[in-house]
Amino acid sequence: MIVYKYPATADWSSLLKRPVMEAVELEGRVLAILKEVQERGDAALIDFALKFDGAAPKSLLATDAEIAEAQGLVSEELKAAIQVAKNNIEKFHTAQKEAEIRVETMPGVNCWRKSLPIEKVGLYIPGGTAPLFSTILMLGVPATIAGCSQLVLCTPPNKEGKIHPAILYTAHLLGIKTIVKAGGAQGIAAMAFGTASVPKVYKIFGPGNQYVTTAKQLVTKYGVAIDMPAGPSEVAVVADKNANAAFVAADLLSQAEHGADSQVVLVSDSEDFINRVQTEVAAQLAKLSRKDLAAKALDNSKAFLVKDMNEAMEMINLYAPEHLILQVEDLDALVAKVVNAGSVFIGPYTPESAGDYASGTNHTLPTNGYATAYAGVSLDSFIRKVTFQKITKEGLQKIGPVIETMAAAEMLDAHKNAVTVRLQEIAKS
Repeated sequence: MIVYKYPATADWSSLLKRPVMEAVELEGRVLAILKEVQERGDAALIDFALKFDGAAPKSLLATDAEIAEAQGLVSEELKAAIQVAKNNIEKFHTAQKEAEIRVETMPGVNCWRKSLPIEKVGLYIPGGTAPLFSTILMLGVPATIAGCSQLVLCTPPNKEGKIHPAILYTAHLLGIKTIVKAGGAQGIAAMAFGTASVPKVYKIFGPGNQYVTTAKQLVTKYGVAIDMPAGPSEVAVVADKNANAAFVAADLLSQAEHGADSQVVLVSDSEDFINRVQTEVAAQLAKLSRKDLAAKALDNSKAFLVKDMNEAMEMINLYAPEHLILQVEDLDALVAKVVNAGSVFIGPYTPESAGDYASGTNHTLPTNGYATAYAGVSLDSFIRKVTFQKITKEGLQKIGPVIETMAAAEMLDAHKNAVTVRLQEIAKS
C-alpha cells in the first residue's frame, strides 16, 4: 500500500480516486455487447460464454438435472451455514416491512400509501473468479419477502459450461426457477432486453466488475431500473494506535481478494500502526489462495496518516466507502461522525465479512463514492410505494377552491375545470 503522510485537504479528492478504465473505451465495448444480445438473443449469449468464460453451455438455463446434482455436491456443513445466514437475513429484512399509512389531510380528503412488489426482477450473481452464492441470499431473500412474482438469476458459467453447485443449491433453496448461464455485460443485457430463454425484467440487482456496472447504467436508457451503480468492492478502515494490526490487515485483505480492481484504504493517526499493518498484510497475503489478485488490488490501495480522528472522518466522508470499519478507542464519537458510507462495522470483533455473509444486513452496497446519494439494497429496493386518494363530496367542496386557485395561477384551465365541473354538479344536488 502507498502511504501518504499528512496530505493537504486540497489533495484528498485526487488521492482518493478509484482505479477506473477509460470511460469512453469501456462504454464502447459494453454497448457492442448490449447490441449483440439485443439483436441476436440466445445465440449471442452462447457466443459470449465461449469467448469470455471458455465454454459454450449446452443449455442456457440450468436444468432440473443440474440443480438436483448440485444438492449432493454441497457439503452438509455449508448447507447448514447457508441456512443460518438465510434466517438472519430474513429476520433483518422482514423487520423492514412498513404498515400502510392512511392520513385524512383535511375532512373528506383521504390519502394513503401502499407497498407493492416489483413483479419481475433480475439478480446478477458474480461467479467469475469466485462463486458468490451469498449474493443470492442478499438479493433473493428480500425479493421473496417483498412478493416479487418472477426472479431471473444470471451468473457466468465455468470453463465446463456449468454453474457452481453452491449457486444452484442456494437459488433452489429460495425457489428461484430461472437460472441463466450468462455473466458480464451480456447477462445484464439478457435481463434488460429479454431473449427466447431469458425473460425481460423491470429492475436489475447485483454487484459486478466495471463491465457489469457500466452495462447496468447503460440499460437504464432502455427503461430498465437498477438497484445502484455497484462496482468493484472496496473497504476503508479507520484505526488508531490501539487497534489490532492483525485484525485490520485481515479486513483489508478480505476486500482486496475480490479482484484486481478492488481498492482498500487505511486511515490512521499513528505512523507506527500503519507500519505494523503493512507488515501484517505482507505476512497474511503470502498465505492466501488468491494472493495474486489481492496483490494487484493492493497496488491500487492507499494508507493515509492524518493528524487526528476528526480529520480521519472528514476524509472518510469525502471518500464515501462501500464498507467502513472503525477500530478505535472512542467508538461512539466516531460512529456519530459517519455521514457517507454503505455499511459500517464497529469495533475489533466486527469483521466486514460478517456483513458479507451472515449477520443479516445486506452486502449489495454503493461503491465508487455513490454512498453519498445511494443506500444499500433493502426490502424497499424490491418495492414500489404507490399512493392512493379518495375525496368525498364534502372534501372536494373544501379543497376544490384551493385547487382552482392554484391551477388558474399556473394558467392550466383544464386542471381547474376538472374541479369546477364537479363542484357545479355538487351545487345542483
